[in-house]
Amino acid sequence: MICGLLLAALSACGGAAVQHGSDGTSGAGGGRGGTSPGAAATTGVPGVGDRLRRRIPAVSRQVVAVYGDGKDSADATVVLYARRGPVWERVRSWQGHNGKKGWTAEHHAGDNRSPVGVFTLTDAGGVLADPGTRLPYTRSASFAAPRWWARSHWHDFDYVIAIDYNRVKGAPPDDPTRPEGEEKGGGIWLHMDHGSGTSACVSLSRAAMEYLLRTLDPDRHPVVVMGDRDALKA
Repeated sequence: MICGLLLAALSACGGAAVQHGSDGTSGAGGGRGGTSPGAAATTGVPGVGDRLRRRIPAVSRQVVAVYGDGKDSADATVVLYARRGPVWERVRSWQGHNGKKGWTAEHHAGDNRSPVGVFTLTDAGGVLADPGTRLPYTRSASFAAPRWWARSHWHDFDYVIAIDYNRVKGAPPDDPTRPEGEEKGGGIWLHMDHGSGTSACVSLSRAAMEYLLRTLDPDRHPVVVMGDRDALKA
């Protein structure tokens, strides 16, 4: 039973396939080590059109924007923005990965595509100890990737931040409850990168995950805005 719950919770983030930008702003670009803070500021989240911009809650003061290279690409650039007064300031950016088959506006379980949209970020966890996050953090060995996965994937879930897609907010990231039904998928997280596309999650370097965990603040109502660039601009 425990094994079954684990596999259900990890189903969106697993997989052993191996595969390999711009964030839409001017100024310094992102690398695996991230950019310096204060690189650029704008009155709107760059590269995000009215359709998704209207879904960003008015109270949100932190946005993690995931710019997919293309609808069918697994490569992405991830940028953290902070709202200071009327402007969104780019804080830091990193290279990352999304679903190995790209993006979709109609995600369903097993399609290997990440869902396009705006989702809150409310809960975190992982195999490792809390690095100092303000988000509720659940540490458990149950997050560990199965050892029958490729060795390159074993540390994927050392740190995770739940993306609130088809899940119960306030529950640990590996809670298997799917309010919209199993066919809509779930278990979609920000987690550590293994150098290739995921089954639906967004993956980042360990340094990036530690930075986000230490920086995201529930009082600032963080959200993730994610999709391929064309979908984000629509």
